Amino acid sequence: MKLLFASDSFKGTITSEESSEMLRKAARNVFGDVECDSIPVADGGEGTTEAVIKAVGGDRIYVDVRGPLMEKTRSFYGKLDENRAVMEMAVASGLPMVPPEKRNPLYTTTYGTGELILDALNRGFSDISIAIGGSATNDGGMGCARALGVKFFDKDGNELSGVGEDLEKVCHIDVSGIDERIKNTKFTVMCDVKNPLCGKDGCTYTFGKQKGGTKEILDRLEKGMCNYRDVIIRELNINPDEIAGAGAAGGLGAALLVYLHASLKSGIETVLDLCRFDDRLSGVDLVVTGEGRTDWQSCFGKVVQGVGDHCLRKKVPAVALVGSMGEGAEDIFEHGICSMMSTVVDTVPLEEALAHAKEAYYDGALRLFKFIKIGMLMPKT
Repeated sequence: MKLLFASDSFKGTITSEESSEMLRKAARNVFGDVECDSIPVADGGEGTTEAVIKAVGGDRIYVDVRGPLMEKTRSFYGKLDENRAVMEMAVASGLPMVPPEKRNPLYTTTYGTGELILDALNRGFSDISIAIGGSATNDGGMGCARALGVKFFDKDGNELSGVGEDLEKVCHIDVSGIDERIKNTKFTVMCDVKNPLCGKDGCTYTFGKQKGGTKEILDRLEKGMCNYRDVIIRELNINPDEIAGAGAAGGLGAALLVYLHASLKSGIETVLDLCRFDDRLSGVDLVVTGEGRTDWQSCFGKVVQGVGDHCLRKKVPAVALVGSMGEGAEDIFEHGICSMMSTVVDTVPLEEALAHAKEAYYDGALRLFKFIKIGMLMPKT
């Protein structure tokens, strides 16, 4: 029997690699010398680059870039092979990089994310995947675009630096200096957000508050974002509000889609493709996946849903070992997950559950495999 483990991390308690090790130990406790394989996975959010690097045996490439406040910072992205690179904007322009007292989307920029892309171009990568969750920014991706040669000017012809407050000042966009190598490079944006650039469901009003925006700041940024959108429409003949996902990461989605002609793809689908997950399913008898909490949201671009869908298509049974189950958790059974078990077996305070998460996970893995063994021993009728 061959088992494949592909679980998301249980945030703050268990990494994807740790879950695989405990599943391997539990499986051998129950089945003996069973063959076990594992793939670290993520859904396009924080930790995606590291998961993909480990899954394919890639390498880290370290780069000095400018952070969200234009501070010098050390960042990295992943080399998967001679052509493919993977990166996440969170390590260059992410919210945790900005101290809470300094969080203000008027003054943050995605410039460092553009520097990551530029470094990848300089090293000859022609297929670049970018996860864009967890941003500290609301600059419409102007900072990122500037790092790649796009210039933004105000009504007096002054070049803008590309922070949030510059949105209201943009009068002209010059794309003539954009890096020539971009047109021969495939860009994939990992994102499950479908928000437009502007409006009540746009990036500013949906995500701006968590980045430090007050009502006054958000109203100003929204007015600026509408101005930015109108300049793009006028000068580039593209309406970002008609592109699903343009509002992701404070409008970085719009910049990548408009200036780099990137394609938008589900985070977990991109990760599974980069890891060549379908190939790894060859000869597998059972897949075990999981996440910290499964509920109705799990069916919208999360790891368990993505893994289950691929297993369903390849006719490989899959089960899930999850931290807890909430409303709508059973919806996941429509996505190739045959059964699901929770690691939590008693009503305990959250702090206590988190403190003993690893012990509970291993115990849950033992229960899971014992149930599977019982099924294997039952007579077939």
